Amino acid sequence: MDRVSVAPTEIERTEPAAEGFAVVEPDVPWVTIVHNDPVNLMSYVTYVFQTYFGYSKDKAHKLMLDVHHKGRAIVSSGTREEMERDVQAMHGFGLWATLSQDRN
Repeated sequence: MDRVSVAPTEIERTEPAAEGFAVVEPDVPWVTIVHNDPVNLMSYVTYVFQTYFGYSKDKAHKLMLDVHHKGRAIVSSGTREEMERDVQAMHGFGLWATLSQDRN
């Protein structure tokens, strides 16, 4: 019987599967998405991205433009717990944010 090695970016979940094999799924990162809203000024959104995430003015401005023109932008990625924290922080700043698994 061969030994199965799991890459660091994968987790092994043992679930009932055909012929007793374990199902291995990738450890997919989570993302924080900020959505466009009719309330907040573009300068304020840029400020929030700089202040909370520590982004440069150029990166914060680019993300803000994505929010404004595309309706949303992914502003951070990581574990579910980290993204829940970031979403709560965005809500604290009055921005509309959600989290989702990044399934590129």
